[in-house]
This record gives sequence, C-alpha cells and structure tokens, in this order.
Amino acid sequence: MVKITEEEDNYVRICLLLSGISQRAARSFFDTEFVPSCLYQSFKKEYKTLYGLKQEKTINQSQWNRLFPLKGSPDSKTFDVTLIILLLRNLTDLKPPKRGFDNLPLASDTTPSADLATIKYYRNYIAHIEDGKIESSFFTKAWQDIIGVSKCIHMELFSSRRRFGIVVFLSSFKIEEIT
Repeated sequence: MVKITEEEDNYVRICLLLSGISQRAARSFFDTEFVPSCLYQSFKKEYKTLYGLKQEKTINQSQWNRLFPLKGSPDSKTFDVTLIILLLRNLTDLKPPKRGFDNLPLASDTTPSADLATIKYYRNYIAHIEDGKIESSFFTKAWQDIIGVSKCIHMELFSSRRRFGIVVFLSSFKIEEIT
C-alpha cells in the first residue's frame, strides 16, 4: 500500500471541491443569465462574438463543439468552469472585479464577478500544480475562499443538508491509503 501525504490529500480535496461544488455553483449562476432551454438561440445570436473568440483562440475546438454540437442542443452541464466564466465575461454585462477576472479578488470585493474570479483563480492555480501537493496553509485559505464564494453564488446548493454534508465530509475526510 502507498501512503499519501497530507499535502497530496489537500490536493485531492481541493480538486474535488473545484470540480464538484464550485462548478455547480458557477453553472447555477450561468443558468440564471442564459436560460438552459434557449442556449442554442442565445449562442446563435452571439455567433459573431463567439466566432471571434474562436479565431483569437480564446475558445478552443472542444469548447466550440460544446457550444455548437453536431447533434442536439448545447447543455451547460457539459461546460467546465473555464468555459462558463469565459461566456459570462464576453456575452453578458457582468462587470469585472476590481482586480480583473485573472487575479484573486480582494476579500472586500463580494460581487458575483469576484466570486467567479475566485473560483477561476484557484482552478487555474490547481491545474498548474505538477506534483499533486498543496501545503496546509494554502489549502486552508483556498478552501475557505472557495466555500465562501460557492455559498454566495449558489445559496440553495447549501440549503440542502445532504449537499452541505458533502462539503463537511470533504473538509474533514482524510485519504489514508491507496491500494
């Protein structure tokens, strides 16, 4: 059996938080801006803007295929946080946070755009960790920031005891061994 370190455990828990709870919170916000049953019409209306983003390589081919699938209609459930925030930034009147979407916002900035920027910041930070380890001090701050903004973006996600239980479980669960 291979024992994993506390730093590796921290990495796994943050990844689960970002790919689960935070992604759902961002999607819930997105779905208030873009009616899920009208996504195709919304994207068709914004085709010129979206195509420009594709030409600039801001939208990659995989993302484009999710926006304009060959069969069926687009579905926000297939969008990752990066695509959700890209669409919100470019197709809505969402004002950027004071420090922009690409930096960790100030703690005093409690706007929805700052909340989305916080999720994006940590998602990008985690995506570039090569050794799969996060120090405990960084983990604690990141966890508190991500949970805080996820609650703000999507309060009803946490109104269910079951879903809140998942967050409590993830925050206290330690992955001891991998066989």
